[in-house]
Amino acid sequence: MDHLPDGVVQYTVRFPEPWTHYAVIEATMPVSPGAQEAEVFMAVWTPGSYLIREYARHVEAVVVTDGTGRGLPFGKSRKNRWRIRTDGAEKIHFSYRLYCREMSVRTNWVEDSFALLNGAPSFVTLVGGQHLPHEVRLVLPDVWKYSASGLAASADGLAHCYTAPDYDTLVDSPLLAGNPVVRKFEVDGIPHYLVNQGEEAGWDGERATADLRTIVERYRLMWGPLPYEKYVFLNLITESGGGLEHANSVCMMTNRWSTSTRKAYLSWLSLASHEYLHVWNVKRLRPVELGPFDYENENPTRSLWVAEGITDYYAPLMLRRAGLSTQQEYLTGSEGSGGGLSGVIHTLQTTPGRLVHSAEQASLDAWIKLYRPDENSANTTISYYTKGTVVGWLLDARIRKATDGAKSLDDVMLLAYARYSGEAGYTPEDFEAVAEEVAGVPLGEFFRRAVESTEELDYAEALEWFGLRFKAVSGAARKAWLGADTKVDNGRLVVSKVLRGTPAYVFGINVDDEILAIDEYRVRADQFAKRLENYRPGQQVSVLVARREKLLRVDMTLGEEPGKPWHLEVLPNASEEQKKNLLVWLG
Repeated sequence: MDHLPDGVVQYTVRFPEPWTHYAVIEATMPVSPGAQEAEVFMAVWTPGSYLIREYARHVEAVVVTDGTGRGLPFGKSRKNRWRIRTDGAEKIHFSYRLYCREMSVRTNWVEDSFALLNGAPSFVTLVGGQHLPHEVRLVLPDVWKYSASGLAASADGLAHCYTAPDYDTLVDSPLLAGNPVVRKFEVDGIPHYLVNQGEEAGWDGERATADLRTIVERYRLMWGPLPYEKYVFLNLITESGGGLEHANSVCMMTNRWSTSTRKAYLSWLSLASHEYLHVWNVKRLRPVELGPFDYENENPTRSLWVAEGITDYYAPLMLRRAGLSTQQEYLTGSEGSGGGLSGVIHTLQTTPGRLVHSAEQASLDAWIKLYRPDENSANTTISYYTKGTVVGWLLDARIRKATDGAKSLDDVMLLAYARYSGEAGYTPEDFEAVAEEVAGVPLGEFFRRAVESTEELDYAEALEWFGLRFKAVSGAARKAWLGADTKVDNGRLVVSKVLRGTPAYVFGINVDDEILAIDEYRVRADQFAKRLENYRPGQQVSVLVARREKLLRVDMTLGEEPGKPWHLEVLPNASEEQKKNLLVWLG
């Protein structure tokens, strides 16, 4: 193109037969003055979910015309691009059908009762035209009465019409249409909406709304004035899971039982807390590589342990500080249930991949590892969520001790936000420098060991400062242990995972082996755990397996079930100073 296009990119989205899972989209786009051709593209990934997803594979029935309805020649120029010969047209109309049946927060779903559209997998735009305003008009089936998005309502006042100042904002703003239950609350006079698609009897919307308000108020206390004009919690009660952050909205998925038990509800609140914290950490304070986005290629960064791991550290911690969970729940609850610092540490310390893959490497490799796990992933990598959480806690403790309790990781995040939010972005070196400035002591060795290397983490300082310890494993005799995860598959007992260093790994049990017998006696699939109770650690056994239909005997020595040596508890003889440190940390 000789000149950048000028004008507005407009979309009309229809759902003529939503039960077929299709949306029909017409995009009207300006043509650059004097240009003989135009090129449009669809993103191949979406920010916040670091995997090439090839969204263009769901596009079909493309038709391109000018403003008079005259067809324009076009063809694919790349897997996600179309080149159009404009023949003097001032605008092009690019129409297509979009298949929408992947129930996740990063894709699209259309059915007879509602539609969820994310920007990246839905909307093509002009190459070179991402700076233009983008407008979306939803034409809803008669039985659908409501739509919601973090996007601003169109200035013309038409229902279900939204506007974005640029393509980045459009991509960052999912749209939901249907008949959800909408609940509203305000903080600092700013409206917040909990939009529950699928809310039925048993899902406590009033309680959830009140607790979301408490979460927002607690983050407001930490970060200062809210940096948006409205915020939308899109909460799809669809028997699925996950969450994806946006600048002034979030898309979450859950199930109808999420408010029915304490554990499930704290898990939902922790998800909401995590995604809401991204308002600051990621959407405004971001690694330098994550903006401006290249929507057609990977955008690797070494700092996802900060962007996601530290966010995961704060998510349940802020529930505790807001009074929504107890100290016991935060310290020892199961991982992902609104607390579970013990559970996160246990996951880290029992994942062999921690010894071969650093937090920094895990961040960089997110595009090829985190979203593509296999049966060997635990042996080769560690999640930057998991290790980032633990590193965040250890860094918090290091800063508190270095400043005699005057400063904390909170201060690091606030200073980093003041310096690097907005257009700037931070490098790993920038973040380390801010942490050192707040701590007032060198932290190079801490970051080298905890973030850049695969050395074991040192918990001593954090435990001492907060008056905690790892609970001693019971001295009672523990069970014999094969060391392989198994599953029941059509009545067959099949090995599903073998961790490095376990008896199964050492003696050659393989993933997909079918376990048939131990010491010449058949093992029923539903009786495996009970059978192992008849053996003791250190005992030699012969395991009969079927490997690709061939019978093999594996002679091995059973190990000892490791128990849970990473369970945190408060020191019975904690000093008054330690008790104070714990109280200040947990609010």
